[in-house]
This record gives sequence, structure tokens and C-alpha cells, in this order.
Amino acid sequence: MQQVLEMITSDVSSIRTGRATPSLVEGLGVGVYGGTQKLKIQELATITAPDPQTLNIEPWDKSIIGEIRQGILAANIGLNPSIDGELIRISLPPLTSEDRERYVKLLHTKLENGRIMIRQIRGDGMRDIKQSFEKKELSEDDKFNQEKLLQEITDEFITNIEEIGKKKEQELLQI
Repeated sequence: MQQVLEMITSDVSSIRTGRATPSLVEGLGVGVYGGTQKLKIQELATITAPDPQTLNIEPWDKSIIGEIRQGILAANIGLNPSIDGELIRISLPPLTSEDRERYVKLLHTKLENGRIMIRQIRGDGMRDIKQSFEKKELSEDDKFNQEKLLQEITDEFITNIEEIGKKKEQELLQI
């Protein structure tokens, strides 16, 4: 469940909020060195946000600057990188209200997928508890206690997902 929460957190952080953050591009895969390796941008460069509307990407190996730019364009996330000397600059236009609504819908979809994964993990756990009970490895009291504990853990993780969603939605709707 912790892995699902971490995945949802990183997935949600990649949703654009109108404010430049390195998480928008750091996880994008880029084919570098003639396409022989596919690395994430965070493994290839320093990503900074000098102001709320601009991202700067400074590759450590200056020879791959064009490949990084092509990787960002290929990701098709609505960003238009430009090469400025040894930097890649990305200017983020302000979000329209339609964009904000679309991103809120995307956010809710991602959160629901996270809740579904958490519930699937709970279902697997409940099945394991039931099998242990049927094999006489657990007493009836232990079975009920473990089911109750598993449900409490599940509720806690779903609450965490809800909190992540509320924070991100506030960021999205903030102008």
C-alpha cells in the first residue's frame, strides 16, 4: 500500500498546476547517446525553476542537449522547450479555466485508480486471512482482529490519498 501511495504521489505531482516545478519533467524518459539508453531527465541534468513560469534544464553532458529537448517534445505534455546556449528553457503559459477543469478531472481519475489499487491489496490480504483461517492457522478471534487491522490500514491509506488529492486540487484551482 505504501508503494501505491508513493506512486500516486509522484503521479499527481506531474500534473501541471500553472506553476513551474521540476516534477513536471524530471520523470520523463529520454533516449540518449544514439538511442542506446533511455534515462530520466533528473538523471541527466539539473532542473531548476527560477520563477513560477519558467523551468531551466542544464544537462551535465552538453552533447545531449538536443536529445533531451526531443524527449520533452516526444512526451507530448504540452511543453515547448527551447535551447538557449547550454540551457533548455521551458516557458509555461498560464492555465485557462478549461485546462484547470481538465487537470482536475485527470487528478480525480488518478486518485480513483489509487483507491482501486489499495482496495485490491486489501482484497488480497482478506483472502490470505481467510485461507489461513480455513487451514486452522488462525483462530476465529485472530481472523477478526487481523481483518479489522487490515481495514484500518486500508482506511488510513485511502485518507492519505484523499488528502493528496485535496492539496493538488487547491493548487490547480488557485489562480
